[in-house]
Parts: sequence; C-alpha cells; structure tokens
Amino acid sequence: MPAAIMLREHGGPEVLRPETVSLGPPGAGELRLRQTAIGVNFHDCYVRSGLYRTLSLPGIPGLEAAGIVEAIGPSVTGFAPGDRIAYVEPRYGAYAEARLLAADRAVKLPETVSDQDAASLLLKGLTAELLLHEVQPVGPGDTILAHAAAGGVGRLLCQLASHLGATVIGTVGSPAKAAIARAAGCAHTILYREEDFVARVREITAGRGVQVAFDSVGRDTFTGSLACLALRGHLVNFGQSSGAVPPFEVSRLAAGSFRLSQPIMFHYLTGRAELERIADRLFARLATGVLTAERGAAYPLREAAAAHAALESRSATGALLLVP
Repeated sequence: MPAAIMLREHGGPEVLRPETVSLGPPGAGELRLRQTAIGVNFHDCYVRSGLYRTLSLPGIPGLEAAGIVEAIGPSVTGFAPGDRIAYVEPRYGAYAEARLLAADRAVKLPETVSDQDAASLLLKGLTAELLLHEVQPVGPGDTILAHAAAGGVGRLLCQLASHLGATVIGTVGSPAKAAIARAAGCAHTILYREEDFVARVREITAGRGVQVAFDSVGRDTFTGSLACLALRGHLVNFGQSSGAVPPFEVSRLAAGSFRLSQPIMFHYLTGRAELERIADRLFARLATGVLTAERGAAYPLREAAAAHAALESRSATGALLLVP
C-alpha cells in the first residue's frame, strides 16, 4: 500500500505523520498516478495549522504534484498510461506516493519541463500569471510592490512583471534574498528588517506610491501595504504567512479610493480549457526563459514536517519539494 502524510489534527509541523493508505483502481473520469515530485506551499501550512479549515480531517494535505499515469478510468480521454502530468487539486491529497485524481485537473507536461520543475512551480506560476493578467493587469508605466520578492511566488511575480514592463519594488529579509530578487527583475529591493518599507516606497516613487501591492505576508505588512498605494491603487492580499489580517474599517479605503481583493486561484480556473490555456502560457514562458524554476531543498515524503518548518522559518529559498 502507498504511503501518505495524514493530517489528523491541526497544529505545528509535528502533526504531519506518515501512514499507509489503500488505493483502488481509478473510477470514471479519474487517473491513477505514481507521484514523482510534490510541491510544498504556504497554503499547506495554513491548512495544517488550522488557519484554513478547507480540508476535512483526517485528510491528506497538498495541492500540487507531478507524476506518471499508471491507469485511466472509464470515460477518460486525452490521457494514457505512461503520460507525464502535473496538477493543482483544490481538494488536496498530494502528499502521497500514489493517488487517484480527476483527469480534468491534470495537464500534460512538455518534454522541456521536468517533473521536479513542474511540482516546484505549477501552482506558483499559475498564481503569478493570474495575478498579473486577471487580478491586476500590469504593464509599462506601472510601479508595483511585491512582498517576499525572493520567495516561491514572489520571484516568479517579479520575473513576469518586469518582463511585462512594470517597475518592481521588492521587500526581502536579507542581503542574500535581495540579490535573488534583483536577479528576478526587481528594480529596487528593500530590507524590511532594516528600514521602513513604506517610507522607502514613498522615496522611490517620489511620494506617488505604487499602482498595486501584491502582499502574501498578511498581518505584518497589510497596513503598510495600504499606505504604499497611489491614488486608486489596488492591494492584492493573496497569502497570510505572518498570520491573518485583523478586521478593519472598510472606510479606510476611502483615503485614496483604494481597492482591496483577496483572490483565490481556483475561482479563476473554473474549466479545463482555461487551465490548459494558462498552463500552456506558463510552460511557454519557461521554455523561452521568461520564467525560471528555482528549486529549493527536496525532502523525503516522510519528512514533510521538516519541510513545513523550513518554509515557515522563512530561511528557505526556492520552492521546496517532497520526493516519494
């Protein structure tokens, strides 16, 4: 029987424990996968801690992975045993050696994309694509603020935004991460532990502020992000790595006719055609070098707890993987 990481209670990384699970043949519309690489994301940490109550317990966490199709169920078209695929699955279940997956969640991997790179960046890359094209289109003349600019999504966000012609200001926690952010296209980096990022953004923009702030940090940066906005600016909160944002008076947005949104990727990928279109664009950007995969450490599946601890410490660079 395949191994999986089972979550039976909310808590710290230590609640992630390996177990064996039974797995039957694929049903109608399903694939059976042998997984080769599994992505580790902050969303997984929120699910584990209980900040997000979106996985029924006991359950197997994890949103994305890559692997090889072992069998297909009735009515499945477009896939065959031996195909290399990757997926993002909002119903979780990725932290496992093998699994059943709805075929409409899978995308075939081109030869130019390895299993490891796909598991490292499919969710993060789709997020960057959607943030910069659907949530808040950016282009030449725009100045944006990206928090955690050296992180998994942040680095891709900076690469893509600079490619689209925007000027990118990125906050980072160390000189080493500043170098990563600059290499990803940041025109300006701010060491948030050493300087007031709001004052620095105002200085860089000659007091105007930024058209959009992409904030994946949450509680610790939310108020400052709002203060960085230009008139009619948009604060996009798409993560809460420092904790949930406390309730606030919506009238605060009136100070600059600001906008606030909290997008969920799956609300923008509502059909298979849309998923394939965005994934194809992502893979094309990888093939041409517009976006680059930067893998971090790879942990054995049974060491998922250590991977979560490393991610939450903010000491990790690059995207973390679990390897079955």
